Amino acid sequence: MVSAAPPSESTVLHVGGLHYAGEKAVVEHALGARPGVIDVDANPVAQTATVTFDPAQTSVEDLRRWVQECGYHCAGQSVPGHVCDPMAERTAPHRAHDRAAVERAADAHGHGHGGHAGMSMDSMVRDMRDRFLVAVVFTIPIVLWSTVGTNLLGTELPTPFGIDRDVWQFLLSLPIVFYSSTIFFTGAVNALRNRTLDMMVLVAVAIGTAWVYSVAVTFFVDGEVFYESAGMLASFVLLGHWFEMRARGGANDAVRTLLDLAPPKAVIVREGEPVEVPTAEVAVGDLLLVRPGSKVPVDATVEEGESHVDESTVTGESLPVRKAPGDQLIGATINQNGTLRARASAVGSDTALAQVVKLVQEAQNSKAPGQRLADRAAFWLVLVALVGGTLTFVVWYLVVGRDLQESLLFAITVVVITCPDALGLATPTAIMVGTSLGAKRGILFKNAIALEQAAALDTVVFDKTGTLTRGEPEVVDVATADGIDEDEVLRLVAGAEGDSEHPLARAIVEAARSRGLQPPRTDAFEAVPGHGLLATVDGRRVLVGNARLLEAHGISRDGLAARSEEMAGAGRTSVEVAVGDRAAAVIAIADAPRETSAEAIRALREQGVRAVMLSGDSQATARRIAARLGIDEVIAEVLPADKAAKIRELQSAPSARRVAMVGDGVNDAPALAQADVGIAIGAGTDVAVETADVVLMRSDPLDVATAITISRGTRRKMHQNLAWAVGYNSLALPIAAGVLEPVGFVLRPEVGAISMAGSSIIVALNAVSLRRLRLPGRDGAGPHDT
Repeated sequence: MVSAAPPSESTVLHVGGLHYAGEKAVVEHALGARPGVIDVDANPVAQTATVTFDPAQTSVEDLRRWVQECGYHCAGQSVPGHVCDPMAERTAPHRAHDRAAVERAADAHGHGHGGHAGMSMDSMVRDMRDRFLVAVVFTIPIVLWSTVGTNLLGTELPTPFGIDRDVWQFLLSLPIVFYSSTIFFTGAVNALRNRTLDMMVLVAVAIGTAWVYSVAVTFFVDGEVFYESAGMLASFVLLGHWFEMRARGGANDAVRTLLDLAPPKAVIVREGEPVEVPTAEVAVGDLLLVRPGSKVPVDATVEEGESHVDESTVTGESLPVRKAPGDQLIGATINQNGTLRARASAVGSDTALAQVVKLVQEAQNSKAPGQRLADRAAFWLVLVALVGGTLTFVVWYLVVGRDLQESLLFAITVVVITCPDALGLATPTAIMVGTSLGAKRGILFKNAIALEQAAALDTVVFDKTGTLTRGEPEVVDVATADGIDEDEVLRLVAGAEGDSEHPLARAIVEAARSRGLQPPRTDAFEAVPGHGLLATVDGRRVLVGNARLLEAHGISRDGLAARSEEMAGAGRTSVEVAVGDRAAAVIAIADAPRETSAEAIRALREQGVRAVMLSGDSQATARRIAARLGIDEVIAEVLPADKAAKIRELQSAPSARRVAMVGDGVNDAPALAQADVGIAIGAGTDVAVETADVVLMRSDPLDVATAITISRGTRRKMHQNLAWAVGYNSLALPIAAGVLEPVGFVLRPEVGAISMAGSSIIVALNAVSLRRLRLPGRDGAGPHDT
């Protein structure tokens, strides 16, 4: 018997101080070895880590402490009782909610930490800049008083107070080594203490070797110093990563934007009076007062009032949504034109906004299959650099017979130029930008695997009801007898149906209202079970129902019977109407397509993706909708339990198709799980959303094509970055080792540092350029990629 897997939970921790991509291996290795930790995915771009753990063996507080023991920092550690989850700090209902704490949490997640807890990405960039400026300010005079400077100037500059030249360079190097370069040495210690290798080890070895050798020459042995190499190496590495941080700093805009949406204050009604309180103090069951122009503080259910609410900030839906008693409000959306009283239904980390933030965080921290391979390659690349540097020194010094300094410079150049930072940044930065781009459009990729797999889709199966269609009936046609006015019929029927809750009745009433018709008063009303209704409207008898109702009252259907049968044959529901003793009209009602469904199918066709409609409706009904939308392939009359089997049939076709399923209901969940990529309409059920790999928050079918466009663009950037990183290191290592020295081409360590930093900057900029991707639909110019 196979034992059940232990229950697990996941949390997103902030890990401050991940200066370079390679450092994520330290966090993953250290946390992964702790008891109760099942999986760790660290993201150096977001400065976060998603940790899956067994709550019976460990806790979030333990994880926070272990992060600090690794040598890094955790958000919120300066606030008693806080854990390392910035969303918790932002929304937890039992904690004080002051603006400073909010900003601290937003900065902590959205922009990372630097050399100390509480340092945002902006501060981290400034810290890197300051370290660079100190390094370059002291490196310039070191170069001027070095042998390199003497050769450039053609003269030897006198030193202040007649200090020995080597000693003077040693004094100038102290700020570089003990301030500017401390992040390298600290990072190397953290890595070695946690039994792993990363870029920090390489840079620390290179700078440390150059400086220690120069100190030994200055005070103990004969030789030539190269403090200028250590200084220039530190300066160029810091400069490159200062620019790199600025390039990748915008990759996580989506999460910071989401965190900033929640209002700091809420108005609740206590003993009949409005009282303003911090949003964090709102509890489930509190009655909220939401005035026009203000934000909804938490998720709630409307009890009084009507208004339109702008939900674009959370769902991406561009049009305001009408709200009335019984409707749900999403926290952080904006009330527009009416005052609402609503009962709080979810607060803190249970709100829709908090769940969206968590989904985005976890997606950004997850690893695509290519990234896991790159992570392993990065570790071995560090080892190759260290071994290669050692062998380079041995060959040049012992085999070729070059002097100690020249051999050491070759070795240091190999160590520096082979840094795997570009390899470590190749896919995380692209994933960050891709998921952020999707989040801004209301498209939530749950993990990097889904983001990557969506790029390979060649077939998209749409559930009809609630996905391609609204899932609500509406009047699509009205056929009247000779001499009967269409608007007058709708007005009378709307008056008769005004108090009915039947979906067909509501569709007719809504059709009348959309035409600006005012339903008259009903004087008498009689429901006829199984047939329809009989009412007196404006003094006239009105019958509304099926053919049997009219026949039972002796009303001839001549002239309208054929139209009624035609509508039914097209998969529409026909409602027959008689006014007085005469058949007056047939009203056709159907589940209408969403506004963007046809555009979505066209966009998929342009992408080379085949669209299939799956429905439990009759062939006639399903094919009518499909023809209207431009779908050629229809699978109709499918029982809910058979939907997953239909997906399997498509996947096992001779062409080996990669299939996505788009659905919204409980009965879609098995099919969503079976598909290569499950896509849930955001307005659907919780089961469908939980099962899916991608969630479309604004329930727009066109976002399926947008998700594929984003996925393909992201995958392309990942492949470009990986190809560049691998190609760069394959060429750089032998050149740095001196294979071109016989033809007079030699790289110095500082040139190697420029090359390494430039490679990382190119990778980061290439990933960030994904933000210029042209997307289908309202927010893009078309389904074209950059």
